[in-house]
Amino acid sequence: MRFHRLILSVLLVLAAVCAGAQEVQFDSVAVSSRKKERINNYIMIGVNYGVSFCNMYYAPSRHNRAWQVHPNYVSVMFTKHSKMFDSDDLAMFALTAGFAHGYEGFGFLRDPDTGYSQNVDGAEQGTIEVFEIPALAQIHIDFHPAKILANVGVYGGWRNSISRSGPTLEPEFEHAFRSYENRWEYGLQGGAGFALMFDPIEIHFNAMLRWSWSSLYRPDYASQYYYRYAYPLDIIATIGVHFQLTKRTGKTSSQLRREAKEIVYGTH
Repeated sequence: MRFHRLILSVLLVLAAVCAGAQEVQFDSVAVSSRKKERINNYIMIGVNYGVSFCNMYYAPSRHNRAWQVHPNYVSVMFTKHSKMFDSDDLAMFALTAGFAHGYEGFGFLRDPDTGYSQNVDGAEQGTIEVFEIPALAQIHIDFHPAKILANVGVYGGWRNSISRSGPTLEPEFEHAFRSYENRWEYGLQGGAGFALMFDPIEIHFNAMLRWSWSSLYRPDYASQYYYRYAYPLDIIATIGVHFQLTKRTGKTSSQLRREAKEIVYGTH
């Protein structure tokens, strides 16, 4: 009886080991199949919302500049993901473009001892509403269920309205642009972030630097301040929800139709 119990114990141990080995094998197959995941050339559309931290850099220089915080940055972006040279190993590029609404701004801190504050033509604080069209190149590195993003590109836009204040500001310019202030806006934009993917939904978190190449002022050839400028430089933090319009992985509808056609009519 002791011998039979020993044999039974050995058989149970062997069965447990085999089951564990089979489970490890299945897990390795699952991991292997995940590693072989192929990313398609897919497109998506998304909406981003965020906050802008705004400042300006001047010549002649001005001190005690203060960052202005403006919520309600909103953008709608269309993104096309493409594999370079149609290689599955280079499925990490995309182009993204769309429409954005945000703000630029400037402000100065008062000196605690003198109570004096710098100003721009009498304005100590200012907010500029801007409509933009950004176009960016993107590199993404996917590791399911997340990916790392890096974007860089250009943008163009229009300074739609301005609101400013200051004790020496002329009242007629509180909500109006002066004749020598630029309304057209353009510059460089880029940043980095990451995304969580729950196909077909992606949640994006990004931080961007927006550097304007359009000074708020036009040059004044008759003035000693011909070289004066005021270039907006902003940091924008956003969160976005994006929807995949075509499949990110797996066989697409066009691939399935092509395979069905080959089955019916052959490859020739």
